[in-house]
Amino acid sequence: MRTDTEVRETGLPERLAASARSRTLPRKGVADWLEARRDSGSFRVERVPFDRLRGWGFTPGSGDLVHSSGRYFGVRGLDVRTDGGSPPHWRQPIIHQADIAILGVLAKEVDGILRFLMQAKMEPGNITTVQLSPTVQATSSNYLRTHRGARPRHLEYFTEPGRAEVLVDVLQSEQGSWFLGKRNRNVVVETAAEVPEGADFAWLTLGDILDALHHPHLVNMDTRTVLSCLPFSAAPGGSPRENTGFAEEVERSFGATEQDSLSSLAGIRAWVTGQKSGRALSARPIPLDEVTGWERTDEEIRHESGRFFSILGVDVEATTREVASWSQPLLAPRGTGLTAFLVQPVAGTLHVLTRADLRPGYLDSVEVGPTVQCDPANLEVLPPDRRPAFLDLVLDSARTRVHYDVEQSEEGGRFHHATTRHLIVEPRTPLPEDLPPGYAWMTARQLTELLRRSHHVNIEARSLLLALSSLRPRG
Repeated sequence: MRTDTEVRETGLPERLAASARSRTLPRKGVADWLEARRDSGSFRVERVPFDRLRGWGFTPGSGDLVHSSGRYFGVRGLDVRTDGGSPPHWRQPIIHQADIAILGVLAKEVDGILRFLMQAKMEPGNITTVQLSPTVQATSSNYLRTHRGARPRHLEYFTEPGRAEVLVDVLQSEQGSWFLGKRNRNVVVETAAEVPEGADFAWLTLGDILDALHHPHLVNMDTRTVLSCLPFSAAPGGSPRENTGFAEEVERSFGATEQDSLSSLAGIRAWVTGQKSGRALSARPIPLDEVTGWERTDEEIRHESGRFFSILGVDVEATTREVASWSQPLLAPRGTGLTAFLVQPVAGTLHVLTRADLRPGYLDSVEVGPTVQCDPANLEVLPPDRRPAFLDLVLDSARTRVHYDVEQSEEGGRFHHATTRHLIVEPRTPLPEDLPPGYAWMTARQLTELLRRSHHVNIEARSLLLALSSLRPRG
């Protein structure tokens, strides 16, 4: 794999910028294409009781919900203790999936512009059935054909050495409250070969994809995380300018040098390491039957308060998938999540306010997250002093300029109708540079650099970073 320095020397950031300025489709073309692909297939998702989940069952003695093959994933219990958390101790169900999935996007230069082979893919938990997905989105259970179905198309570009040139290849986490230790391979490779598309695939420019990010539930979570790992850093932006537009300030943040930044990259990496080593969290797997505060019915596993999430079962038919029918559990959040970046000029350059996010499912306990990341419905019973810092500010349009506000979907292969409101807002009255513990100002370029390392930036911040990139000048 090439190093980041080698990638920069080949001009990849400039090629990405050119692709972001180019479009092959009208601005609503992705939505129209996805609708056409949805109409061309036959799909059925039916909620069913657990005893109708084909191939799934509760393990005697532990109550864990697992597949009879021992593959795919399972729902287990987790006992969590934190240092001064709120609450300091709890138990919950959690998805355990040892498989490392390939989330792969195939790129190719066409007429001098870099394009990406995207897939219109159905997932049972998708709120819109079909969404824009990576070229390959498959766990090892899928591509080793545990399900005895078809092999994912174009898999060879990501598994056979020499088939394509690697642009990005990094392991990244998923949702730390819902997955235990989950990692995916986020990879983009480029080929010069002729690639047969197929009806459910299309070559799109980065401009097409970034346009689609401004519409709800078009671009799936896996596409957002993979593309966020690309080196979007721009050329250095020069001196601060008076009366520049927000898009130009975003551009300058992606090209910020050390002199433009409040802190050095080395200092930020040291801050991240300190947050990882300075927070105590114990996450101990336990049998699902030992998870107190939760109850199991014939149709779901739910918290006794009705908050947080539930585990339910679905039976699925899809003519466009490698297997035409199957059953599986899904995790269903109780409300719409919220993830938000506060951004403002600091030291003359636009910075993003990030937070050290502590979650039981992370391998290192802490990753860099957005300014605010929560499920507001779960906070209604809490007193004001236990609500997340800056939550009231990001939700108050009278005190902020809203630059991005779009509801996006979480991954439909494990989550049922899981949606998150994405916000990028700028306070009308700038925040002081001094911050509460666990927060840090970073430029967009510094966040991009952190993404070169595994398990440093969480999936919510990665999704917002791609949204921030969509706000750069693109014509």
